Amino acid sequence: MSDQKTIQAYNGQVENYLKVVGDLQVDPLLLRFIDRLQVGDYVLDLGCGPAIASAVMRDKGLRVDPVDAAAGMVQVANNQFNIGARQASFSQIDSIDTYHGVWANFSLLHAQPDDLAAILLSLHRAIKPQGVLHLGMKLGEGSKRDKYDRFYAYYSQADLESRIEAAGFSVEHVELGESLGMAGDIEPWVVLTGVAK
Repeated sequence: MSDQKTIQAYNGQVENYLKVVGDLQVDPLLLRFIDRLQVGDYVLDLGCGPAIASAVMRDKGLRVDPVDAAAGMVQVANNQFNIGARQASFSQIDSIDTYHGVWANFSLLHAQPDDLAAILLSLHRAIKPQGVLHLGMKLGEGSKRDKYDRFYAYYSQADLESRIEAAGFSVEHVELGESLGMAGDIEPWVVLTGVAK
């Protein structure tokens, strides 16, 4: 189930979000993900926001399926990039053996922890064998809401590795860092690259 307060927060903060996201043309994490794929491959951009990453991937020759639960983000994505973004929640991903890659960049941190296992299993069903999963999450413990009332769940690196392996992915790469978010906090994060078994 989607967190309605988080969706409403994103609908009301589209402009602020665009300022924080910045220029993804030079995002090394996105470029590394793209390099793992072939021209023409099909990618699910899960929690696409304004679809800036999808636009970069499309420019690099990938086919994209940008999805976001916030109607405001979907509207901005389509107005800005004419990219076919659609509104859907994490639990509405029901494709089977469809995608060569899934870009879930700091989107699943809004999912309830009890729902994460089922979502990861649905992504494994949706991705082709040897497909690439990019999962960006914030590090920490528990959950909280930020000043915009967005829900965040925090995990340890070991917990996330265990969860994506249980869903049928092998962990191939881990990257750690920290960055400033829209709410003004600097927080540590982890990006895991998994390959579907």
